[in-house]
Amino acid sequence: MANMQGTLRLHYPFTGRWQVRNSPADRVPSHGTPMFGLSYAIDFVPVDERDSSAPFTVSSFFRPEPPTRFAGFGRLITAPVDGTVLRAHHSEIDHKAYRGIPSVRYALTQRRRLARGIHTIVGNHVLIETTDRNKQTAIVALCHLQQHSITVEPGQRVRHGEIIGRCGNSGNSTEPHLHLHALDGADLVNAAAVPISFQSHLPANGETINIRST
Repeated sequence: MANMQGTLRLHYPFTGRWQVRNSPADRVPSHGTPMFGLSYAIDFVPVDERDSSAPFTVSSFFRPEPPTRFAGFGRLITAPVDGTVLRAHHSEIDHKAYRGIPSVRYALTQRRRLARGIHTIVGNHVLIETTDRNKQTAIVALCHLQQHSITVEPGQRVRHGEIIGRCGNSGNSTEPHLHLHALDGADLVNAAAVPISFQSHLPANGETINIRST
């Protein structure tokens, strides 16, 4: 599939308070590499009213933590576009979260985990194929979803705002969050990145957005 020349417009795939991580999606670099089509990828971390994903204690610095300790674990994720579900993978476990020293140890295992296959990196995920106003097609990937939370299946038509699953901590994830990026094909290893933007303002990296339900 040829790479799109334009920017794919998305709706936010959630409501509530979320912090923007790894830079805004419409600036380059985001995740810092074209590998796996991540040039425009973005992470959203769910936070509480104090903009904290979870209380940080002395124990957090030295030990892995259960994902249930985090404010956004299990928070609803919705489709950011109208389209057709191409893939819905939901069998990966939600592993412990890693902050402080455990996050360094976890990072050192990334190459080994990647060698076991793409699912160990993206975790539970949904791929949605969509067509923009110019009749160009792209694939939107929503990753690190909660195990067995996905409510859609391949071939199903979805509209933006429809629930597709819950925020989890599966795959290459140090704490519960949603990873989102768009591609010019469904091959998560070899597809090229498609630029994305959102229907309303996207805060800068490290800032919080509060999306209210309508």
